[in-house]
Amino acid sequence: MSFYVAEEHGHHPENGTLLGFWLYLMSDCLVFAVLFATYAVLGRNYAAGPSGADLFELPTVALNTSMLLLSSITYGFVMLAVEKGKQTPALVWLAITGLFGMAFVGLELSEFAHLIHEGAGPQRSAFLSSFFALVGTHGLHVSVGIIWLITLMVQVKQRGLIPENKRRLMCLSMFWHFLDVVWIGVFSFVYLIGALR
Repeated sequence: MSFYVAEEHGHHPENGTLLGFWLYLMSDCLVFAVLFATYAVLGRNYAAGPSGADLFELPTVALNTSMLLLSSITYGFVMLAVEKGKQTPALVWLAITGLFGMAFVGLELSEFAHLIHEGAGPQRSAFLSSFFALVGTHGLHVSVGIIWLITLMVQVKQRGLIPENKRRLMCLSMFWHFLDVVWIGVFSFVYLIGALR
């Protein structure tokens, strides 16, 4: 009976949505933990092929990292604008965040294309298979985040900063910052250590 009453009043358990999204993020954590563990086990199996020290260009990776870190900062400005109820600044900061995200994905795809062109594709060695799996999965997550961000921009433009859109923006904020944390792990564990081997 109380379920139907709640439906009539349009009640939505906001904390339930956020809890559900936290559970999703924890499951995603497990996915990345498995990928990191796989890389830790296979990361030195070069099959007489190139190693990270031979392949990784740290200046390019550092530039790529800065794109993602800057996008995290600009998403912080999105949430500040949302808290103040300022729709236009929120949309502007969302657009800037999306551009940084697209730059990140573009640089990553360029790196992948370069490696494959050099004969260092995922089939070359266990090291490269685990590298492409880990970095590619992260890039796929960022790409999905960009699509989600564009969708939210359309929804905010059409319906404003209604409670539902604020909740969705908060979920995307958690997702975006989570990807930042994962990338810091990738940058440190894969690129920096790999370049020193």
